Amino acid sequence: MNFLAHSLFCSDDPYEIAGAAVPDWLPLTRPRVRCRSKAAAPFVEHENPATAALARGVMRHHADDDWFHNSRAFAELELQFARAIRQLTRDEDGMRPKFLGHILVELLLDATLAERDADLLPRYYADIQRIAPQHVAAAVSEFAAADASQLETIIPKFIELRFLFDYADDEGLRFRLNQVMRRVRLPELREDFVDILPAARGAIAERADELLAAPAMA
Repeated sequence: MNFLAHSLFCSDDPYEIAGAAVPDWLPLTRPRVRCRSKAAAPFVEHENPATAALARGVMRHHADDDWFHNSRAFAELELQFARAIRQLTRDEDGMRPKFLGHILVELLLDATLAERDADLLPRYYADIQRIAPQHVAAAVSEFAAADASQLETIIPKFIELRFLFDYADDEGLRFRLNQVMRRVRLPELREDFVDILPAARGAIAERADELLAAPAMA
């Protein structure tokens, strides 16, 4: 899942919503910090409500990713997109198509959710603006037993860029995907990549409810 989809499974507490975003913010730290459910679990009953909510959000993120990535809908769409990408790009190996197939499902699901409810993305960013980045950075540093102080600058930049809005536009999505490509040192996507996006958007819209159907134990 990506940011917006993760938030659907959280309470209205902005710190829980931020906690669900933490594992997706942390790859931007250098050196990279990781925060697993096991690390956050001891803090879910913390005396500071914001810290406890952050811990719940981190755990919610990992629990939801587990069932989401193992769902039939995700597996089928990931494979469908990877095949379409490989056919378009003529990549000799499947590394970039598989990687892109994976993240394209997630990003287009966020785009579909935002299209369904025009208030969803503005409300999401408004919730993130209510948190104190310094508190998030300090709490996550404690969870992970590592220096996550870079979150103090990553979170305001995330709010400023508002890049989740770019997923609604094919060229905007390609631009954001190429940022990811550079970060993971894979070849950037040509302009004709957008040719596959209308069909991909339709496939996600058709199966969005199935993608979000959490199992009873989640």
